[in-house]
Amino acid sequence: MVASYRDQRLRTLKPGSVNRELAIYRHAFEIARRAWEMPLPSNPFAEVPRPRVNDARQRRLELGEWERLNEACHRSRNPFIRDMVEFGLETAMRRGEVLSARWSDVDFDKRTLHIPRAKNGHSRTIPLSPRAIEILRHRRTNGLQEVRLFPTTEDAIKMAWRRVMARTCLSNFRYHDLRHEAVSRFFEAGLSLAEVALISGHRDPRLLFRYTHLRPELIAQKLRNREAQNPRHDGGSGAATLSPEFKEDQSAKIPDAG
Repeated sequence: MVASYRDQRLRTLKPGSVNRELAIYRHAFEIARRAWEMPLPSNPFAEVPRPRVNDARQRRLELGEWERLNEACHRSRNPFIRDMVEFGLETAMRRGEVLSARWSDVDFDKRTLHIPRAKNGHSRTIPLSPRAIEILRHRRTNGLQEVRLFPTTEDAIKMAWRRVMARTCLSNFRYHDLRHEAVSRFFEAGLSLAEVALISGHRDPRLLFRYTHLRPELIAQKLRNREAQNPRHDGGSGAATLSPEFKEDQSAKIPDAG
């Protein structure tokens, strides 16, 4: 019966939405069994396989697209969309986190921004790039004395974003893709996994990797740069050459296999 219900919901909803709905029912049954001690032999929603979710995105800004996006934001009648978009690229913050950020959470001396409560329920303090600091200082010098960094509503930003997208004609690019772009740029800039996780707030490396879409051509360039800085003199084989002293020392440590 539960499997039939799942299949029926999949006709009109995405797998991720169905999984969240099934999770609510599964939790309700567990509360009834364990907390209320209802005589239920098992949890029917715990025994049905969940639909496989394949919603990973790999959309990044291509050459020239950031310039088009920036120009469209500049032409928008919404006075916050341009700074919000660039600030999101500099911090990898979610749209809701940017809208909720307060001036009291910013430490200009330490160049950090504290996020009291993120989507996962945890707080984090992120470092701010020089460009992010520049954006915030510019907003303050404009005489804005609001409590929040961007005193606007989510609906207003959504509407402004739709108009910006219509003006730029960027195919299949969503606001949340800015976060993917930012995370990927952090890795390409040489930040470690722990450093990027501190900024993005991901507590599971597997989820962080879903946000990471490195450009193979940039990695190839790094390999060329490394080769140019450290040319090999072993005929190109790449094999390490062991000194006679090291070989003799290691052979003395290896027990007889016979």
